[in-house]
Amino acid sequence: MPIPQYKAPARASYDIVIVGGAVVGSSIAYWLGQKLGGNPSVLVVERDSSYEFSSTALSTSAIRQQYSNPINVRISQFGVEFINGFTQRMAPFYTGEAVPDLGFREHGYLYCIPPEGVEPAHERVELQRSLGAHTVFLEPGALRDRFPWLNVEDLGGGAWGAREEGWFDSMGLLNGLRRAARASGIEYIDNAVTGLTVTDGRVSAARLATGETVACGILVNAAGPRAQQVAAMAGLSIPVAPYKRHSFVFASETPIPGRMPNVIDTSGTFVRPEGELFLTGNTPLDDGPADYDDFQTRHEEFDDRIWPALWHRIPSFDALKVRQSWTGHYEYNMLDHNGIVGWHPEVANFMFANGFSGHGLQQSPAVGRAVAELIVDGGFRTLDLTPFRYERIPANEPFMEEAVI
Repeated sequence: MPIPQYKAPARASYDIVIVGGAVVGSSIAYWLGQKLGGNPSVLVVERDSSYEFSSTALSTSAIRQQYSNPINVRISQFGVEFINGFTQRMAPFYTGEAVPDLGFREHGYLYCIPPEGVEPAHERVELQRSLGAHTVFLEPGALRDRFPWLNVEDLGGGAWGAREEGWFDSMGLLNGLRRAARASGIEYIDNAVTGLTVTDGRVSAARLATGETVACGILVNAAGPRAQQVAAMAGLSIPVAPYKRHSFVFASETPIPGRMPNVIDTSGTFVRPEGELFLTGNTPLDDGPADYDDFQTRHEEFDDRIWPALWHRIPSFDALKVRQSWTGHYEYNMLDHNGIVGWHPEVANFMFANGFSGHGLQQSPAVGRAVAELIVDGGFRTLDLTPFRYERIPANEPFMEEAVI
């Protein structure tokens, strides 16, 4: 990674210091700016202001409502609402300029369901529909009729989100949130937090890579895959680690007719359109914690596992050529694949916003709002994210999310 050109903060003390200025940290900053008004004493410290290696920039930029627990469905529903209303929300911060279009492609998700998974898939679809999602279960025949390019011979059916699922511009969302936060008076600096001082059960100061120490009233951990590094600075521990995810953009000699959704194969491989090309990825065979600075792409993953899975599920994908590839990191919660949101019970001013396990981008609007509510209002006022509380971690009480890809 290149050596960053870090900058010093403008003040020696802040009411709130947010560690991490990618999409989760910037969403928190945006909502704090909306709630606090005036001249908020908030500092956002971002170690990679180019965002070249951020999970936000390297994500596949999608949103879905097909989850196994209700709160994640609700979080995504607000995410879709936020994306659809983005232009109107951001208009005050783009005076005289056009607000960037997030380019929401509402093509849906299609989960391929093996025969043994039909019953639990029906249960998930019923849950999602009871919450207002538009998911439908398609039997193999109906699946073939709607998507004739799909091999359904070994499937028990498919769960299809016909509306309010798809993909969008991740950096457009981040840039808008960041711009709005800064316009609200929140300070961003290119720097890194290298240590925390804990005094009488509270974080009293953050040390920066440039040598300064800034006093803080509240410390928010929004450090993405580096969440455990920041927690450890306060003597705390969370089961969050960077997990590598490889993405490949490829061309196919045979086009796919019609409106192709994001297809999730039974193998864990996904594929969706990307303009005239296609984007694909999977859960790597050697999945596990990676080094924080390891972004090397394992190209064998495409050759050995992804392409065979694609060819099996979509036979017209018999002649493919990779045009681009990259590797990003999930901030993977190894306990239960769900986020950790809330205060630490002993280090009382330490706030967690971590461990979203690949869902951070789509969950950032709701999570940012929730964290701002906890800080400013003293409790949740919209979505109740109590199930994401930190206390479940030391108690080893998982709040499981089954639909993780």
